[in-house]
Amino acid sequence: MCGRTSCHLPPDVLTRACAYRGPRGERRLPQWREPDKYRPSYNKGPRSDGPVLLSRLHLEKGADSSERVIVPMRWGLVPSWFKEGDPSKLQFNTSNCRSETIMEKRSFKVPLGKGRRCVVLADGFYEWQQYPGTSQRQPYFIYFPQVKTEKSVSTDAANSPKDWEKDWNNWRLLTMAGIFDCWEPPEGGDCLYSYTIITVDSCKSLNNIHHRMPAILDGEEAVSKWLDFGEVSTQDALKLIHPIENIIFHPVSPIVNNVRNNTPECLAPVDLFAKKEPKASGSSQMMLQWLATKSPKKEEPQASQKTELDVPHWSSQFLQKSPFPTKRGGARLLERWLKQEEEEEPVAKRPHSQ
Repeated sequence: MCGRTSCHLPPDVLTRACAYRGPRGERRLPQWREPDKYRPSYNKGPRSDGPVLLSRLHLEKGADSSERVIVPMRWGLVPSWFKEGDPSKLQFNTSNCRSETIMEKRSFKVPLGKGRRCVVLADGFYEWQQYPGTSQRQPYFIYFPQVKTEKSVSTDAANSPKDWEKDWNNWRLLTMAGIFDCWEPPEGGDCLYSYTIITVDSCKSLNNIHHRMPAILDGEEAVSKWLDFGEVSTQDALKLIHPIENIIFHPVSPIVNNVRNNTPECLAPVDLFAKKEPKASGSSQMMLQWLATKSPKKEEPQASQKTELDVPHWSSQFLQKSPFPTKRGGARLLERWLKQEEEEEPVAKRPHSQ
């Protein structure tokens, strides 16, 4: 599944990151619709507005179906046939859509049949690994591998129109396949655009974290085919929906568990095996003092008897060695990227709108 993402770039910079080539190879930038509704966030959850790419033809009759626009939409698809006046009264979760049943459920089959395909944009997404036999869950941040360049374009430079013709060489956005719909309130009012993220079985490298993952569109060709409903049929587009292995991840702090926490720390790498001294409460301190005076004196263990992680024996049951690599190379690149933003563009690290 996919229940939390990060997408923190401001609208103008996000535009640069979504540059694409037209049918004749010309460089294009997607245009925004209602950018004021978009709120950059390091910790975005369902029912919030997230940026999605879609064909201009959905919004303008006679437009070129290969042209793209960016539209902020509600995460959690509200079907066009929903009769209640309040979309929050929808009785089932539509933030995700299983690829295996996409053609069976009316909520997804109908908009898909109308060609309402979109690409959900994000820095990456979060997933939680459940530790067996405990209630503990470790969050991970999952994203595309990043290509190291000699000099990345800063977000400040990306704001300048004179630099828009240059190829984007900063953070590569994750592009996830989605479906959107347009719901009109029964009593009248503005149309609500909303979307769902299609999910598939996890790839091998992510299977130990979670058994599901978003359907990721890896590369410009896949994105173009998914969006261009005017030229690519539903049947052909669905061939793009499958797990991919071109993905990287690292563990992050549990602060991301609370969707109200919205800082760069949410996606910063953490060391799962860093030694931390346990903090004793008042009552536990009394117990330790009592044990120190009343318990028989024990021999100090030899250094060779220390555990691999060098942690107190009583806490070892709560630690689990990761069964897969944490891709530290990508994590170090992310750390440099975050540091660069703090130095070059202080505003970009805080959610804001135009």
